[in-house]
Formats: sequence, C-alpha cells, structure tokens
Amino acid sequence: MGLTLGWLIFSLFLFSSHVHGLDNFANDSLDSSLQDFAFRALVRHRPQTGALYKASLPANLSGVEVSIARIRSRTLWKYGANLSSFRIPSKTIPVPHVRRVAIVYQNLGNWSSHYYRVPGYSLITSVVGFMVFDASNPRARSLRIISLDTMGKPISIHFSNLKCPDGMNSAAARCAVFSTNGTIHISEMILPNVCYTSDEGHFSVVVLQKRKRRPSYPWVIGVVLGFGGLVLISYLGLIFIRLLKTKRIQAMERQADEGEVFDSRWVGSSKMPSATVTRTQPVLENGGFP
Repeated sequence: MGLTLGWLIFSLFLFSSHVHGLDNFANDSLDSSLQDFAFRALVRHRPQTGALYKASLPANLSGVEVSIARIRSRTLWKYGANLSSFRIPSKTIPVPHVRRVAIVYQNLGNWSSHYYRVPGYSLITSVVGFMVFDASNPRARSLRIISLDTMGKPISIHFSNLKCPDGMNSAAARCAVFSTNGTIHISEMILPNVCYTSDEGHFSVVVLQKRKRRPSYPWVIGVVLGFGGLVLISYLGLIFIRLLKTKRIQAMERQADEGEVFDSRWVGSSKMPSATVTRTQPVLENGGFP
C-alpha cells in the first residue's frame, strides 16, 4: 500500500507541467473574505471536533460554498480527516505543531472560471480548495496559516461532478493545482475523478481547449479565383498574339500595294509576274553616223 501511494506521488510530479500568469491579488482577497465568513460560523456554534460547519455568505457570492472544521492534532494523526471533496490520510501532523487546527473548505462553484484560468485549457469542474489554520487559541486576533505533513501520503481530491465535454473521454482530463505563488501545475489524472496533492491549495479538472477549425471556403475561393485569373491571362495573351500577327500581315500587304505593279504571264502551268520590256535607245557620241 505504501509503495502504491509513493508511486502516485511520484507520478504526480513526473507528469506535471507548469503554467504561469494568474492574478493573485484578486484570489488572495477572495480567500481572505471567505476565511472571515468561515470563522464567523465557528463563533455561532460550539464546534465539535471534526464537524463541518457551513458559512453564511452574502448574495454577491451566490454559488460559492464555504465550510470549516476544527480538529485536534492527535485526531488528525490517528484518523485523518474527511472534508467534503478532500481525504486527508492518517499519520498527518500540522507544521508547526499545534494542538488544534481549523480547516477551511471552499467550493467556488460558478465563480471558478472568474478567479482561476488556465491558458490553453478549459475548467470542467468547480475549483475547490482548503487552507489550514492554527486554532489552538480561539481568542487570537490574527489567524496563522500552517501546513500539513502527511508523511509522504497523498491528499486526495474527489470530483463527483466531473463530466467531460462532448467528443472527449475521461482520459483527456487533467488535474490542475493552483499554487499560492500563482503557478499552475498540470498533471495526468491517474484514477478517474480523483486528483492528488501533498499540500493545501486550490484544485480543479481541466481539458485542452478545442482549436476552432477555420472554414475551408476561403481557400476554395482563392483556388478558383487563381485558376480563373490564369485562364483569363492566357486568353488575353492569345488575342494579343493574333492581333500582332494580323498587323504584320497588313503591313506586308501595304508595302506590296505601294510597290511596282507587275503583269502576269503563264509560263507552262505556272502564273508568274512579268515586267514590261523597255529597250534603251542608242545615242551616238558624235551625233551622226561614222
């Protein structure tokens, strides 16, 4: 069992890729507000260890779900925790060590794509997340964020509402981990509807965006126009050659008309031009006979 879990963690990092470019300011502001609402839920109740209390949110956050649970560290070590989508394994300890921890669970619902985006991918599930705080002193004015040490075991995130778009199977789904520093880790989904992490943060399932196919008719129109232009140029070229040839023939006929006109005579079976015979009259040098 331990070897299998170790392999899952190794696969998570082996197949992971990194994407940058989140606006952390808006996300941090949202986290801070949701944490305040969550701790107000504890004030209204006498919290029991491991019980999950749902926070009341204002109307402008409709669709977002926030819950909080307070757990003793020894209970976390012995049993782990099962908080909605998250399964924290046993043998988990808070770092630094505290007596009690408060775990705030978030489900951003229809606000997921507003606060979290992955370039080149589309979210197909809500973004869920959890943060861990020191809850040893309920009267503390400030909340100290702490982390969890799972002793090498993964924390699993289960997406029950996972549904791939039409034309895609579950093998195309990828796990997206949104780190607090703005980095996004994309990894293969090893088990259906389940992602893994070793620390708190925000998580979702994504698929590659479909590239819009460009319509083929502009290419067809270009080919038709090109072929038509080639035919037109060839036709105009033939007309030009014919006109040039006609002009040459007309020039030759004009030169023939302007020259000396010869009579025609038959010589045998052939008709040939014949010039009029003109003899040159003799002229005596002395003007008389010798």
